[in-house]
Amino acid sequence: METPIIDLLEKYAGAGTLRCHMPGHKGCRRRAVGEVFPLDITEIKGADSLFEASGIIRRSEKLISGLYGTADTLFSAGGSTLCIQGMLAAMKLTGRHVIAARNVHRAFLNAAALLDIQPEWLMPEYSGSLLTGEISPERAEEMLCKQKDPACLYVTSPDYTGKCADIKALAEVCHRHGALLIVDNAHGAHLHFFPESRHPIALGADMCCDSAHKMLPALTGGAFLHTARPELAGLLRQGMSMFGSTSPSYLIMGSLELCGEYIEEEIRGDILRRLPLISGLKESFSGRLKFAEGEPFHITVKAAESGFDGDELGELLRKNGVECEYSDRELLILLMSPVSPEKDFTRLKEALERALSQAKRHKASTEPFAMELPRKAMTIRQAALSPCREIPVEEAQGRICASVKVPCPPAIPIAASGEVISAETINIFKRYGISSVIVVE
Repeated sequence: METPIIDLLEKYAGAGTLRCHMPGHKGCRRRAVGEVFPLDITEIKGADSLFEASGIIRRSEKLISGLYGTADTLFSAGGSTLCIQGMLAAMKLTGRHVIAARNVHRAFLNAAALLDIQPEWLMPEYSGSLLTGEISPERAEEMLCKQKDPACLYVTSPDYTGKCADIKALAEVCHRHGALLIVDNAHGAHLHFFPESRHPIALGADMCCDSAHKMLPALTGGAFLHTARPELAGLLRQGMSMFGSTSPSYLIMGSLELCGEYIEEEIRGDILRRLPLISGLKESFSGRLKFAEGEPFHITVKAAESGFDGDELGELLRKNGVECEYSDRELLILLMSPVSPEKDFTRLKEALERALSQAKRHKASTEPFAMELPRKAMTIRQAALSPCREIPVEEAQGRICASVKVPCPPAIPIAASGEVISAETINIFKRYGISSVIVVE
């Protein structure tokens, strides 16, 4: 694949040019991270401009679009957060009502506050955890049938555990009612490159964001915003420009371009070689561990159902040189990628064996999880921008949630801005180790 951004960065780094421009490091190498300084530039002549892209950045975006089979693809140096902001801004600009599955990332709520969007919530059918659940096409259709104004449906898939929604069915429902399907595909940048594409755009979604840095070899903050509708591309870029830095990182954009090179040359073979390794790892723990179904590179252990504490397993893995993506009492999430060296799967298996031999056994449990939609007292924007204070969660009953305070990962809201915190909500906060909340003053 052509790499016009990287080509310019390498040429400029080697030219010895006197840098009378930002950044302030002037290309000087300082300690380990300084090796990238010579490649770090701003919008000098010939370097294009991300939110007005017509040169090398636009060429690179089109190359990535070709690899994914989209109508258009835009680069983000602000992660999927910026993509989410751009997608919701485009919906605001086109006057579409937003229906959203409740397991959104807090970035969605922050964008809704800034754009004054009040979504209508579609509650998932939870699967024993706040982190995962079914998104019902039938329930989505019921909600869309009631809409008089143009609408869109926003879903997160894969969710944090790797579980994928039925994107094809949801897309068919949306399009039957003249609605658009938006997918937070932050955990699925690799899905197009399975033997049969599992990517949202290929399955009928109208737009989606991919956090390239989560599943592909990109620098943190690198993401793609894809659309199947070319007429939306200008609005999406306009929306992103409202929120994105006017100094986006060329290093991050360059790493997105190198992702394209990896995709073109290696990813399909890497996926095919690693899928049997993942299956073999899971089979080796048959009868001892239960794994959640979903996107295979999310190796999600149902710890409680297997008779273990997920947090304890996470700590034991850490002592054996393995850092997990996430753990709580119920779950342990081990996030691999197509780039993970094959030896890492063996190393993970050995560390998990040691952790199981050292962990305390508990009675296998499937503690149910349910959550009623809290009562709304204010709009998201009103609450998020109101005077507020942080209080112990035990004192929060009856108070209105202000800005959302949940850890990332997984950054899934329990009470959204503007909702009244109930006793049930407090119990869920405690279940996930959240000891304080921010409430409207």
